[in-house]
Amino acid sequence: MKVSVIIPLYNKAPYIQRALASALAQTFESFELIVVDDGSTDGGHAVVERCGDPRVRLVRQDNVGPGAARNRGLAEASAPFAAFLDADDEWFPTFLEKSLACLEAHGPEVACVSSGYVQYPAGKSMQPFWHRRGLRDGLYRLGPETSPLFAMYLLAYLCPWNTVVRIETARKWGGYFDRGRCLYGEDSFLWLKVLLNESVAVRLEPLVGFHTEASALSKNIRGPRPVEPMLTHPESIEEICPVELRPLLKNVLALRALKTACMLGYWGRWREARSLLSRFCPWSAWRLPRFGVAQLVATPLGAGAGKLVRLLRGQG
Repeated sequence: MKVSVIIPLYNKAPYIQRALASALAQTFESFELIVVDDGSTDGGHAVVERCGDPRVRLVRQDNVGPGAARNRGLAEASAPFAAFLDADDEWFPTFLEKSLACLEAHGPEVACVSSGYVQYPAGKSMQPFWHRRGLRDGLYRLGPETSPLFAMYLLAYLCPWNTVVRIETARKWGGYFDRGRCLYGEDSFLWLKVLLNESVAVRLEPLVGFHTEASALSKNIRGPRPVEPMLTHPESIEEICPVELRPLLKNVLALRALKTACMLGYWGRWREARSLLSRFCPWSAWRLPRFGVAQLVATPLGAGAGKLVRLLRGQG
């Protein structure tokens, strides 16, 4: 057995059959499939139990969040590689075959490989989108000369559902953020650690179907998303960052904080936005994108402007 496929499941009964079918239809067949039911209440576990494939194993636990569910899968895994598939997404048949071939071609120094995807419901390949942001097929390793903006693009490209990772790498860097039933940014917390310390491979060929229409988080949020763990617990990332990459990490966190501050200010939470800017964005960072806008919205005046825009858009 070469791969442990891990599917976290929480109230995705209408979609889990599609995810299971896409995993079981892979041209590469030497894998185990671990579904971690994270306290679902919609009967999704029964769909898994009816599957009948001996490679599928169901693990059930109380609801503790997607990061903890993926980490439970890592703890249960017995293969050298892990591939995470969200319960509402799907892989195209050659996803595992081509991902593993890429990792084997590049050798053990490469931690993971991430592939391209088609975004639904539009059915649109995102390959041109990432191509415009400078990504190409090949190996990447962050260095002191790396642009902070490009590092952000690379981080955004690495997702659980399009990445095959060496299990020893995922465990070495602590797995996904799993504290406080975190629902947002628990994955980028791990991938940023990986990027700061390992080489990664990128393939732009679409091998995954990413279904935004099935995401309860994206559909149900009214108001700002939660502040992600890399900004609430940056010390966990800073302490494992190589010395020569600390200036890069500082700018990456500043970019993330600027974007988040704009979002918080838009929704009227200007004090939280101001706190983020004070922590991550000194005035010496004025050249970074969104710096001026973030400084404005992190004030009562900016929050008032955000409220007006929300009213015009019918967002309350």
